Amino acid sequence: MAGLAERNPLRAVPKSCRSIHNARVRYLILFVVVLGLGAGGWWFTRPKPVTVTLHTLSTGTVRSTVANTRVGTVEACHRAKMSPSAAGQVASLPVSKGQQVAAGTMLMEIWNDDLRAQLRHTEAEITAAGRRVDEACTQAAGAHREASRLQRMAGRKLVSEDALDVALTRANAADATCAAARANVNVARESSAVVTEQIEKTRLRAPFAGVVAELNAKLGEFITPSPTGIPTLPAVDLIDMSCLYVSAPIDEVDAPQIKTGMPACVSLDAFADKRCNAEVRRIAPYVLDREKQARTVEVEVELKGEHDLQGLLPGYSADIEVLLAQHENVVRIPSEAVIKGNKVLVLDAATHRLQEKTFTPGLANWEFTEVKAGLEAGASVVLSVGRDGVKAGALAIAETPDAEP
Repeated sequence: MAGLAERNPLRAVPKSCRSIHNARVRYLILFVVVLGLGAGGWWFTRPKPVTVTLHTLSTGTVRSTVANTRVGTVEACHRAKMSPSAAGQVASLPVSKGQQVAAGTMLMEIWNDDLRAQLRHTEAEITAAGRRVDEACTQAAGAHREASRLQRMAGRKLVSEDALDVALTRANAADATCAAARANVNVARESSAVVTEQIEKTRLRAPFAGVVAELNAKLGEFITPSPTGIPTLPAVDLIDMSCLYVSAPIDEVDAPQIKTGMPACVSLDAFADKRCNAEVRRIAPYVLDREKQARTVEVEVELKGEHDLQGLLPGYSADIEVLLAQHENVVRIPSEAVIKGNKVLVLDAATHRLQEKTFTPGLANWEFTEVKAGLEAGASVVLSVGRDGVKAGALAIAETPDAEP
């Protein structure tokens, strides 16, 4: 028995000691299991870092601009929708659609043969009245010579006073007849002028150089002027293509900042490139108040130069962007990176967490915001502030910084 005890030492350990040892082992195993479960729970529930896009600040140009709230329209500075002021049959139509005409060019003429005949009649009356002037004034000159001769004879007592008085009366009457004949000539000339104006009312002439855009009449058709207050199709639509502008509504809040002569850019749906050789030519002196629409002020921007006018047609839809101010070579940040309170998010390299940083802004537009203080060129800011989970304190990892546009 003594030999067996030596070969199995545990049998020599008291039973109470073995119980304490087993309990400690069980507690140690339980602790390890709980620790493992906690670590696993933390691993699977730990916050995952968000991916952010960083932007490196640099210097550039920042512009403060104002744009229209609703689409604008390309208009011609000079456009005339004309119809003859007299009704009648179209007798002459010497132009065609798309034709370039000079100022004063005859565009259309209504039948006016009767007026031309009347004009010839009045011109003949002028000629006849002129002949009557010659006759009356010649007689008046003869009457004066006769009266002068009798005056000399009366001085020598060779004629009676009655004869002299009759001669003087005839001379004065002849003068009156001469004056009346001259007046008749003036009357005939005025009559001729009236008929000439009546003939001119049957004609349409170009008030300025331009392009015939529309012809709503045909040779031989009978046309009438538009009734007062009732718009009808014009007989001729004439457009001056050398001067075009864009008329667009600007919100009443932005309108007070705009002044005539300010530079502007024009964007058109029909063309890809902006046309920035333009300036503000007019600001309406009233506010448009239309039902269910914001109150706006109509602003006109005129396009300058042949290049900007190339390809444009009146009626194109267009947008305007008026330049209020411009700062060159300033630190700028993409406006999409700015959050409320003039703050940006930056990524802390040590903790890999996002932090808010406040800066002092200057000029701003939808593309860039000027940085006056708080950030320096070369600093990196979070550009993707709209992504889920991107906020101050969040764990983040950075994508490749974008290139300066």
